[in-house]
Amino acid sequence: MTIRNWTPERLALQTGKTFVITGANSGIGFRASKRLVQADANLILLCRNMDKAVKAADELRDLASGENTVDVIEMDLANLGSVRDAADAVLSAAPKIDALINNAGIMFPPRRTLTDDGFELQFGVNHLGHFLLTGLLKDRVLESDGRFVTVSSLAHKVGLRRIRFNDPHWQSGYQATLAYSQSKLANAMFGYELNRRLEASGAASRSYICHPGYSATNLQSTGPGRLATLMMAPANLLIAQSADRGGWPILLSATDPDAVGGGYYGPRQFRELRGAVGACGMIGPAKDAAAAAKLWALSEQAVDLTWSV
Repeated sequence: MTIRNWTPERLALQTGKTFVITGANSGIGFRASKRLVQADANLILLCRNMDKAVKAADELRDLASGENTVDVIEMDLANLGSVRDAADAVLSAAPKIDALINNAGIMFPPRRTLTDDGFELQFGVNHLGHFLLTGLLKDRVLESDGRFVTVSSLAHKVGLRRIRFNDPHWQSGYQATLAYSQSKLANAMFGYELNRRLEASGAASRSYICHPGYSATNLQSTGPGRLATLMMAPANLLIAQSADRGGWPILLSATDPDAVGGGYYGPRQFRELRGAVGACGMIGPAKDAAAAAKLWALSEQAVDLTWSV
């Protein structure tokens, strides 16, 4: 069944299920987490800023029934060592993972900035860090017949619409918007290719891709430079939907029984900026099998982890 107008009324009780979500201390990640904990789910929040994460976790625990749990693990996606440490901590804490939600991201740093491992910041945080995390946690998800959820963006449809395989880290010609679009295209390609590999392996698990439309979050204020922030401020007031609605596609992808593996879910109205949530369409390059295989190989080499499903 094609989903066209998903709302949280379709969110069933998630009692006994465990969801691991990155970037859950604010924005759409936090809002989705609130809905999940109210549905009796167990949550593991992977966050860089522990002060904010602890406050968010306390607020989420106040919404819990008393039986479901909310745990916090420190993780900086800009540092692969931190990702590996966090994955070890998750595996120690969670005997099962029903959904891994790769949500955290950064947008439009005004100057070319590198991660601790030498990757362009947006490609490193938005894609490579999550690629490593998924590879390290995938067996626990597979054991639970669980779901992999990757949060991409409408931005995957604009810009170059391809991966700069000869220079993915923008050693030349850096433009913040184009680098962001590349990272979100990488998210879409990874989520789609992961599902193809899951299906080919005979696994019961599936991968889902989603986008939040244009949602008012601190993503528009904590990453971009001052000029970009000022330019986006009017749009936040006039166009943006709430962070809560921006989290609905995450919930759909992570829980709904009618969601289709390899599907791309998000707002469907006003050029997919807002409105009714359901099945959307990714651009052709996101489904390019040859390019996806090349991206997978590049990613394995970058994070020093070869993995399959």
